[in-house]
Amino acid sequence: MKSIVICSGGLDSVTLAYKIAHEHELAGLISFDYGQRHKKETSYAALCAERLKVKHNIVDITNIGALLTGSALTDDVDVPDGHYAEETMRSTVVPNRNAIMLAIAFGAAAAQGCDSVATAVHGGDHFIYPDCRPDFINAFNTMQAHALEGYAEVELYAPFVNIPKDGIVKVGHELGVPYKDTWSCYKGGDIHCGRCGTCVERREAFYLAKVEDPTVYEDINFWIKAREDYHAKKGG
Repeated sequence: MKSIVICSGGLDSVTLAYKIAHEHELAGLISFDYGQRHKKETSYAALCAERLKVKHNIVDITNIGALLTGSALTDDVDVPDGHYAEETMRSTVVPNRNAIMLAIAFGAAAAQGCDSVATAVHGGDHFIYPDCRPDFINAFNTMQAHALEGYAEVELYAPFVNIPKDGIVKVGHELGVPYKDTWSCYKGGDIHCGRCGTCVERREAFYLAKVEDPTVYEDINFWIKAREDYHAKKGG
């Protein structure tokens, strides 16, 4: 299987790139600049591509991103602190983001003779992001089969869609993924803030996976209380 990986430069997508390179043929990485405040993540995707010796394309869709208003990732809206699965994280939804990115990636994959587009959506995304859920993955596969009918056969490959983030960390640890060279924080500062939902999720994932976290955080202990508060609200 020859695959293009949509790679943001985050923990999940870099792990996926290493998994594809290990198990199949990695044709290249594709990243998107949609005006996100943490666009520095794409430099980590470039570093991943360099290490895996594949081509890296950054697609500028900032004009499209400017239309997708109201998100804490693209507008002048505070990125919420707290657990990743908290209701407040809905402010980080960028409407139709994955659908837009995937449609572009599928066109590139078909043009380049690839068999699949790989995306690193995972089980922890289901709470907040509708275009990360299994139903979306299945529907998008069906739509693309019609869109490319008679021209190319390209599959949407989402091997992490039903596993939690700590499962991804375990996979990456076995593959030797250099996690210090990945970026998660939505705030886009000099180092990971340790307080936003993605930082809390990242820190929690290493803890649950029993893998040492090489990340430098501004607030190294915030995740503990955020996790306790979230589970207390859930009732255990």
